[in-house]
Amino acid sequence: MRAEMDKIVTLSDGDSTAELQKYLSSLTNDQLVTVITNSALKGKKVGTMIKGIFKGSPPNSTEGSDRRLLVYQHCIPLCESGDLQTEVAADIIGLLMLETHALSGPSLAQLASLFVEAIKVGKMGSGKSLELFPTVLTALSACEALSYGKGELSGEEYKKQLINSLCSSRWDPQCVIHLTTMFRDVPLSSEELRFLVEKVLRMFTKLDLQEIPPLVYQLLLLSAKGCKKQVLDGIISYFKEQDIRQEEEQKHGESLDLEVQSIPQDQLRHVEGTAILHIVFAIRLDHELGREFLKSFKTSYGDLCPFSVALLLSVARIQRYEEQVFDLLKGAIIKSFKDEQLQQGSKFLQDLLPGHNSVAQMILDTVKNSVFGWDHVTQGLVQLGFFLMDSFGPKPGPFGKTTEGSATIARTPAQQACKLGGQVLLQGFKMHEPIRGEILEQVLNRLVTKTASPVNHYLDLFSDIVVSAPMILLESSPKVTETFDHLSYLPLATVQGLLKAVQPLLKVSMCLKDSLILVLRKAMFSSQLDGRKSAVTGFLLLLKNFKVLGSLASSQCSQAVSSSQIQVDVHSRYNSAANEAFCLEILSSLRRCLGQQADVRLMLYEGFYDVLRRNSQLASSVMQTLFSQLKRYYEPEQDLLPPVKLEPCITALGDQVYLQEPLGHLVSCTVHCLLWLQNMRRTAHSNADDSDDDDEEEEGCRSELQTILESVTRRMIKSELEDFELDKSAEFSMGFSVGVKNNIYAVLVMGVYEVLMEYNFIKANYSKSHFEDLMELFNRYHKLSEILKEKLGKGRAPSHKTPRSLLSSGFVSTLLTVLFRDSSQSREEALSVLRSSGEFVRYAVSVAVQKIQQLEETGHTDGPDGQNTDKTFRFLCDMTSVLMWRYTNIPSVVEDAGKKEKRSSLSHLCLEGLLRIFTTCQQRYPDRMAQLLSTMDILEDDAEPDDDNATEMNFFYIRQFQRALFTQLSGGEDEFNSKEAQLLVSILSVLSRQLKPSSQQFVQMITWIVKICKETSFEDSAFCKGLLSLLFNLHVLYKSPVSLLLELCQDIHSQLGDIDQDVEVEKQSNFAIVNMKTATTAALLVLSQVDRVLDEVDWLIARKKSHTASDKSDSGEATQTAGQQDPVEKAVTLQLGTLLTALNELVQTALLPGTSTITLLRELTRTYSILTTLVKYYIQVCASQHGALPARFEKLVKLSGSHLTPQCYSFITYAQSGEFSGGVADDKKKKKRSEVNTAASAKLLRETKAIPNLIFSIEQYEKYLITLSKKSKVNLMQYMKLSTSRDFRINAATLDAALQEQGDSQETTESQDVEETQEPKQKKRKQ
Repeated sequence: MRAEMDKIVTLSDGDSTAELQKYLSSLTNDQLVTVITNSALKGKKVGTMIKGIFKGSPPNSTEGSDRRLLVYQHCIPLCESGDLQTEVAADIIGLLMLETHALSGPSLAQLASLFVEAIKVGKMGSGKSLELFPTVLTALSACEALSYGKGELSGEEYKKQLINSLCSSRWDPQCVIHLTTMFRDVPLSSEELRFLVEKVLRMFTKLDLQEIPPLVYQLLLLSAKGCKKQVLDGIISYFKEQDIRQEEEQKHGESLDLEVQSIPQDQLRHVEGTAILHIVFAIRLDHELGREFLKSFKTSYGDLCPFSVALLLSVARIQRYEEQVFDLLKGAIIKSFKDEQLQQGSKFLQDLLPGHNSVAQMILDTVKNSVFGWDHVTQGLVQLGFFLMDSFGPKPGPFGKTTEGSATIARTPAQQACKLGGQVLLQGFKMHEPIRGEILEQVLNRLVTKTASPVNHYLDLFSDIVVSAPMILLESSPKVTETFDHLSYLPLATVQGLLKAVQPLLKVSMCLKDSLILVLRKAMFSSQLDGRKSAVTGFLLLLKNFKVLGSLASSQCSQAVSSSQIQVDVHSRYNSAANEAFCLEILSSLRRCLGQQADVRLMLYEGFYDVLRRNSQLASSVMQTLFSQLKRYYEPEQDLLPPVKLEPCITALGDQVYLQEPLGHLVSCTVHCLLWLQNMRRTAHSNADDSDDDDEEEEGCRSELQTILESVTRRMIKSELEDFELDKSAEFSMGFSVGVKNNIYAVLVMGVYEVLMEYNFIKANYSKSHFEDLMELFNRYHKLSEILKEKLGKGRAPSHKTPRSLLSSGFVSTLLTVLFRDSSQSREEALSVLRSSGEFVRYAVSVAVQKIQQLEETGHTDGPDGQNTDKTFRFLCDMTSVLMWRYTNIPSVVEDAGKKEKRSSLSHLCLEGLLRIFTTCQQRYPDRMAQLLSTMDILEDDAEPDDDNATEMNFFYIRQFQRALFTQLSGGEDEFNSKEAQLLVSILSVLSRQLKPSSQQFVQMITWIVKICKETSFEDSAFCKGLLSLLFNLHVLYKSPVSLLLELCQDIHSQLGDIDQDVEVEKQSNFAIVNMKTATTAALLVLSQVDRVLDEVDWLIARKKSHTASDKSDSGEATQTAGQQDPVEKAVTLQLGTLLTALNELVQTALLPGTSTITLLRELTRTYSILTTLVKYYIQVCASQHGALPARFEKLVKLSGSHLTPQCYSFITYAQSGEFSGGVADDKKKKKRSEVNTAASAKLLRETKAIPNLIFSIEQYEKYLITLSKKSKVNLMQYMKLSTSRDFRINAATLDAALQEQGDSQETTESQDVEETQEPKQKKRKQ
């Protein structure tokens, strides 16, 4: 064999081709094949030899051509076998490629078939020889004609057939990548390319996970030819399915321990990460691919999945796409939250559509997945988190005031999006070390720079970061220290939040603590008031949290920020000694504040009590400070009245008078600290009998204070108002400095009275004589407050509020409990002193309501324990049980007629308190509502109620309030107390929110409310409004409200009468609550519900539209539509049908001119716009699917033409003529007033352009109906009558009258006629 090889090589090197041809002809095919194989295996001179064979086989002779084909047919499997060295195989293939064009057409066809067969049977494992295939196909497509079967095909067609059969056959998974690579070099038509891409995408599932990234890479290269969207969608949907499968396996895998995971999670995530890198790389190079990628998500967010979110975030690193990606994600997130809210708020939508896929969840999944080395995604996540928090964070209210306390829950879509941003950042911070520094820096930067808008959301995030990873934060403590430098310039709320958040760190980091103290000391001397307040806040916080050794363990105070992660012994010897020196030093700094503005002092007094409770060792210093401060304002001469000096409490600047010392708060702080200490010492002494000098000193201070307080009480009772220069003749108007001074004095004196009442109540220990003193104090207080009310009531400022009460919430709850519920014999006599005064009881309840209101608005109350959430919740629980008992157990019959008015206002107060408690609890403690309700009856039972029990409990209270409302309603109209009834309805609506719409109790509630609406006929529009709002809010969670709206519209029509006065409306009353007096209110409420239904319908049509647009490629849709109507379309048509009937009733109703008329015109305009949208949707359907129009839709069009459009035009005429039907009353005044009213409403009509808008929307609707009629070949316009309500109208009756009355009067009539016809003309033009 060697000889033959050498001979061929020698001959080919020579000049004589003839000899070479002759020699080759002498060799048989087998010999030739053997020669090639041997030389290829040895790898020697094989290239030269094959060149020689080609040289000696001229392609124009049959023999030469066959020999060439033989070489090809042999070399291809040889290279594929894997026996050859790589270079040798590459050489051979290279040679063959060069000579391919010389092959004849049939040979090429044979060769191509050989490749196809080899691929089908899976012999192309290594893919070496596949490089030759594109060359063969290219050469083939250049052939003129090839015989195929019995006929012949052009080369191009032949190639098409080959590719077709190749893509239809089974591929060996091993050669998928090689084939994809190979097809990049094959010229393909778009049809072939689509066919091929489909085939490759189908092969994804057959491949091993590890082979996916290279295949993705090849596919992306292939996408340069076209089919970009298809390639991207295919890759994304593959990973989406893998994610779902993996999740399912994880869920079930936990129950089946032995099951082997078919998709290991970490492997899948790594593969996804690599695929994302490939795609992003491809998008960087091919912007068309990027555009296609973003376009596919712009229409709907339904296609998003964790993988595509991660991909979007990686693409965002390319600068030109950054903005688009974040806008797209922001839009998807907010739309997802809005859709979710819409679906949760409507039973109709819940029944119609399947569950909602939450984009928020996908984003959180992406954060979770990014742990597997997706560094290219994390940067995008950080940006997204801050983008959401910046875009959807709380906005500043008017004048830069923050509107909400931070403790509310995320309710609106914007709040939810902001919260999502925070979650993304917090999870990212915990998981990824590289981005921690950046997140921290950005959060702190925003706290410092965003001084104009609220930063609660950043404070919450920062606080969560501190709690979740305190040690990590210590590594970046310089950043925190840097933020401290700006403390004195930040708003107070920000400072409080920031210091509360870093507090756990201060205990472990000495340098942080030192730098904070330096900053606070500087801030003490800041020129800004806020800076000094910040310093006080910071120092008080430090005092509360650095315990001094020997301080009593105060189990009753819970720490504001949990620092459980930081295990540091603060009680060790060194620490406590250092802490003591440190705390005393701070106290000396704080004493300086006692000479500053009232606001700063106020903060101190508010904070001292908490300091004392946390750090009882500081008691003597704190008490000394307070004692010396109090002495400044105390009159030591026992015979002098009044016992307090008010002069030094105010200061004057120019002609302005300011409060300098909040005396009431000072006394209050002193009293609370004193009482708390006495309590603690009492328990401590009962445990141990030791007492040292410090104790004696403190004891002296305490007894002296007690003496002072008793003396003040005694003398305050004796003092008359004249002693304070505050009698009835005093000036109280806020316009003069004297009035301002007297006002300040009055508030101070009232504050002192209140604090003394609380002190004496606690000291009295239920002795009658002490309580009589207390009543004396109260009478003085009451007298002063009445004078204030009277004087300020006269002025033009009714907005003056009573000053905030200084009673502590704990005392208020004790007081009300003993007033209403204490039945022990021993206290009976003493308590009767308090109970006998109706004014005192009223005062106690009103203070309780005031405290609850403060809790509702700000999340905390004044006074001790006001910031402690557990204590404030406990207060709410106590208040609930007391107020509930008072309201339900003392019926009005018990009290005699003289007290009737007071009784109603006391009940009214109790109800107001209860309403505020329930709303506060829902907003601030949403998960503790059940606990609140269960404590109402059983105060001792602290066990958490389970779910069913909670519902039962809730329903028990709902029944109580229902009963109360029923009693109100059954008493007849004279007995009816509208305000109380309205409060009851509000309470019922708050409590019914706690019921699950699927529960039996919810259905009972709805049945009850419908019954009340049907049977109550009181003419009270405010009560009617509350009742109907409650009915609508519940009904929408039960089923669609359209049928209910129809019945109400019929009632309104029959009550108000028809626009045509000659028509007698048939009297019908479905709901008695709708009567002459309440019909207008009801109409407005009904219209707002119509608006809500239209929102839902609009949303559904938009949803269907986007689905139709994305399903255009799917032909399956068309057959389904033809067979039966889509449930969503059916529901939309039915909803609109009932709405049209309801509006038909309203349009014929003689509504009063003004708001109700304009609102109706607006809703009609909106109805026609939505009908137009529906018509456009059907135009789209007809264009893409050629289905017949559903019969229901035709009926709807017919209904709109017969029942609505003509009536709309009559209503327009009625609304416009409203000007001239001025009341024909005899009384001139009446006439004048009605003329003014009608003129005003006519002006309103003109300004709102309601009529031209309505006419325009009707005409738009008819225009698109004509288009749809042409498309669907159904004449829809047969149901429409062309309108006559145009600019120029001739009133026939007026014309006749004018013709009959010739003469002078004729002119005036004409001018009036002109006036009447011109008005609409002008309107039309304005449009």
